[in-house]
Amino acid sequence: MAALFADSSASHLVSIDVVAHGPAVQVTAAGEIDSSSAPVLEQRLEAVLAAELERLTIDLRGVSFLDSAGLCVLAAAHKRAGEKQVALRVLASSRAVIRPLQITGLWQLLGAEQVAAVSDDASVA
Repeated sequence: MAALFADSSASHLVSIDVVAHGPAVQVTAAGEIDSSSAPVLEQRLEAVLAAELERLTIDLRGVSFLDSAGLCVLAAAHKRAGEKQVALRVLASSRAVIRPLQITGLWQLLGAEQVAAVSDDASVA
């Protein structure tokens, strides 16, 4: 059974969906992640990582903009996941997300994966 939580009212720039399938959790972001919306993502990731889980997927395929604030949130999530021995997977498809991750070295650190853009029947768990 999957649990679904949506937080689209917290920011007009980004929406965050969290879906749990047992020990695996997927956090899907859509919109822009900048200094005003990054705290929304940060709060969701902190809440997820406070729970018992084995795998965390952060799906950024719906993100159209990612700045340094978002990069800091992802780096902090990576650190926290490592401390808790949670396998972390980061998915991206747009140049607007991939390029900042590559330039900062986070692409390799996070083990990020370039995947196809979001489609209605795409599901990653």
